[in-house]
Amino acid sequence: MKEAVLAMLAGIIIGIVFKLIKLPLPAPPVLAGVLGVVGVYVGGKIIETVLLRLQ
Repeated sequence: MKEAVLAMLAGIIIGIVFKLIKLPLPAPPVLAGVLGVVGVYVGGKIIETVLLRLQ
């Protein structure tokens, strides 16, 4: 949980800094992009679990 909070805090700080120096945000601009990143993570976790059960 601590990692998630620190990651969110770092993301907020980076977002603020990028906007202040007028750079595009280093993140997917729409919900579909964010869901794509989540999908990659979930897919990795699924295959990790499957491979662990096969051993």
